Amino acid sequence: MDDISAITTVLLFVLTAGLIAGAVCKRIGVSMLVGYLVVGGVIGEDALGFVKQQTHELEALAELGALLLLFAVGIEFSLEELVRLSRYFLLGGVVQMTLVAIPLALICMAMGMNVNAAVLAASAVALSSTVLVFKALAEWGQAASPSGRRAIGILLFQDVALVPLMLLIPLLTHHGEPPSLNAYALLGGKSLIFVISVGMVYHIVRRWLVPELAQLRSVELVVLFAVCVLGGVCWVAHYLGLPSAVGALAAGIVLSGNRLSKQIDTIVLPFRETFAAIFFVTLGTLLNPRQFFDEPFLITCGVLSILLIKGAAAAMALRLVGLRTKAAIGMGMGLAQMGEFSFLLLSEGLKQELLSPIAYNRLLLIALGTLILTPQLIQFGLRWSGEDQYEHDERDHHGLINDTSRHAIVIGIGLIGRQISSQLEMKGIDVRLVDFSPINLHLFAQQGFHTVTGDARDPQVLRRADAANCNLSVVSVPDDAAAKEIVAALRSLNADSTILVRCRYQGNVAAMRRAGANGIVSEEGEASAALLRWCERFVQSKA
Repeated sequence: MDDISAITTVLLFVLTAGLIAGAVCKRIGVSMLVGYLVVGGVIGEDALGFVKQQTHELEALAELGALLLLFAVGIEFSLEELVRLSRYFLLGGVVQMTLVAIPLALICMAMGMNVNAAVLAASAVALSSTVLVFKALAEWGQAASPSGRRAIGILLFQDVALVPLMLLIPLLTHHGEPPSLNAYALLGGKSLIFVISVGMVYHIVRRWLVPELAQLRSVELVVLFAVCVLGGVCWVAHYLGLPSAVGALAAGIVLSGNRLSKQIDTIVLPFRETFAAIFFVTLGTLLNPRQFFDEPFLITCGVLSILLIKGAAAAMALRLVGLRTKAAIGMGMGLAQMGEFSFLLLSEGLKQELLSPIAYNRLLLIALGTLILTPQLIQFGLRWSGEDQYEHDERDHHGLINDTSRHAIVIGIGLIGRQISSQLEMKGIDVRLVDFSPINLHLFAQQGFHTVTGDARDPQVLRRADAANCNLSVVSVPDDAAAKEIVAALRSLNADSTILVRCRYQGNVAAMRRAGANGIVSEEGEASAALLRWCERFVQSKA
């Protein structure tokens, strides 16, 4: 079998395994990241042996997955968001990472790690999963709440902290010897040159290149432009002796905050998810599942210790930035896991021989344990903390729900739902948004709307959106059967609310009215009336 056939076979096997594992995890409600790592361990050399070793080509594809993950984080990176969350970003982020990294570094050194390896391991463990936490906050409608905003501020700090951590890895490879001042000075100089260069490119792209490219209206050119920027910035970082991962994050920042950012992120999404699956499954092939059975007590204690230390550190940080103790502890549970970029740091540490394979495997198993428990911890924390979330702070009034204001809920955030939500918000009505897709809600969550991800036919989803206290409910989903069930669920929760519903077919109007709708707009009826008006105008013009 030639090299091309070999890498194609291994790649297809990795992707198929990732697909099956992802589908199973989605079905049972566990993060797909867990499935990728577990299935990688199962098919790896230390288990079933289907993937005997990581070829150079597969390793390169896995690294591309890591770069695309960082590129996506960079695109979502918002200077305006950082300014808005600066109080939580700086104080909360510094306190959380410090309170995690210091005790864990001491524990690692007590277990026999050298100082450099302990620093790397503790720094990796200090990072949490931005994707998992933000998704959970969006699903529970807490992304714009006081606790949600503070948690997101801490997560943003961790994402930014990844850059200096990646820069420190080359300095930690002295195998116990402290780096010289010249090494720090050289790294600092190169980093400064890189930052200045990225800033210049950012302004050039935003001021001249993006407007020109937008006028051409070509998806193909947008794709090529994004790839060229990603490759170019990564090459500059590599040329300066900096990690390519730093270049990928910088490339995302270069393309953030302009009119093409969302389009680029949408275009890159399928490639990012595919190569991210390759990255995590490939990481999983290094996992030795037998080590858990060899050291069950050590691994279990490691999982519990990290959950306790990270949860306590996050709770203290959240308490310092204004949350009440109960809410801080509840949200702290949600930040207790290890994140996607923890694996990136650990992988780089293994590659640079800072971590031994045994230490790396232990940390990987511990990380899996924290991720498996994350959904349950977040749900329990949000339920336990309840609505009593914040200390009295005048600066937080813009994010709170005013009990004296009028409330509305909009279900189905397509084109119609977006327009209705914007109009209601402009008229001073407090709008809560519900949609099955977190992608549709993401932009509104960033703007401070109360958003809930889920099936609105489920009364529990409607309760999370506080539908029982809404004066107006607007149902704008394209499926009449689903719309009727949503109307019935809304009416059962709130007998006094005015319910308006979008109905595709005139024949379903009566059923919508029986379900409890007050106002019904039939697409078929409206289209028929509009066409008749145009026909009358045509006849009159020819008379």
